[in-house]
Amino acid sequence: MDGRCDGQDKKRRVFLKLSGEALAGPKKTGFDEATVKEVARQVKLSADAGVQVGIVIGGGNFWRGRTSEAIDRTKADQIGMLATVMNCIYVSEIFRSAGMKTKILTPFACGSMTELFSKDLANGYFEEGMVVFFAGGTGHPYFSTDTGITLRAVEMEADGILLAKSVDGVYDSDPAVNPQAKRYDRITIQEVIDKKLAVVDLTASIMCLEHKMPMAVFDLNEKDSIANAMQGKINGTIVTVD
Repeated sequence: MDGRCDGQDKKRRVFLKLSGEALAGPKKTGFDEATVKEVARQVKLSADAGVQVGIVIGGGNFWRGRTSEAIDRTKADQIGMLATVMNCIYVSEIFRSAGMKTKILTPFACGSMTELFSKDLANGYFEEGMVVFFAGGTGHPYFSTDTGITLRAVEMEADGILLAKSVDGVYDSDPAVNPQAKRYDRITIQEVIDKKLAVVDLTASIMCLEHKMPMAVFDLNEKDSIANAMQGKINGTIVTVD
């Protein structure tokens, strides 16, 4: 990201994607509070330094898409959207207990639990120094949270997307299957598309290509990985748009 996410710049705006499964920790479902508190600690370092932080969370700790032919795909995706809302409410509260101000925005009404997304509203909250959670994906079925964070990052003119995952970067094959898999320190988004590498889904990859949105992939569980990534120190893979 070449310093685009440098925490020294008070106007930097970074979008962080957190894996729902990663937040579940060793339990593999629900939440691991210690993990979420550690994420909060690291995000607060950058928020206190003036970095504007937007967060999207996957729903995999509660729901992994259509698991039965008895469930319509649209309904399954709606369940997934609600899972991301639950995640954002929980993580937002942990962030607040760590001393941060937060807001949760969704593309559909959730009563008094969230606020309806608008760019102007989100910009206002960023300027007030709040960490803004973008829950509910795009609000439409057939689109993943990968596409959701890319859409919001592009719309909100972010400097880059940080992908905190359970792996430490982008590999040429699955490192869990192939012990000889090679990790890329740097790769272009066009190469990601051409080689069909599983960084984000194809729709999100093409959006990043078209709108020149850089990404970085790193291991959530590595010590201070989020704090370092928000300062432009990536121990993982940088996905460029050049």
